[in-house]
Amino acid sequence: MKPFLPFLTVGFLFLGACGLEKPPASLKFPDAKKEAAAEAPADAAPAAAAQADPKLAAGKTVYDASCSGCHGSGMMGAPKPGDKAAWAARIPQGVDAMAKKSIGGFQGKAGMMPAKGGNASLTDEEVTNAVGYMVDQSK
Repeated sequence: MKPFLPFLTVGFLFLGACGLEKPPASLKFPDAKKEAAAEAPADAAPAAAAQADPKLAAGKTVYDASCSGCHGSGMMGAPKPGDKAAWAARIPQGVDAMAKKSIGGFQGKAGMMPAKGGNASLTDEEVTNAVGYMVDQSK
């Protein structure tokens, strides 16, 4: 046991030196209720718009389940919802024209999109609603 004692002592010295020199006067944690209240107004407008229009609400559901993987990350040139610059040239085409391209798939200068975003089980209406939702978020 005696040979182990010096190593233990040295180990405690090193561990003691790694901590704070002086403990903080107090620990302050953010008030979760205040943060949630501050974030609510920013998220409330899109949510309220989606609730007001059932097609937008349905589009958000489809977007969350099937479209956000590429459009949320910008994969393959997919425009992110809310990116006004990326949608500026697309929005004037109209939702119907964009939905038609999204349903059939396309390859363009900025990127490509497989038919129905690669989810063949989506209906044309679901794709159109998702496109409408993304456009609404990007105006």
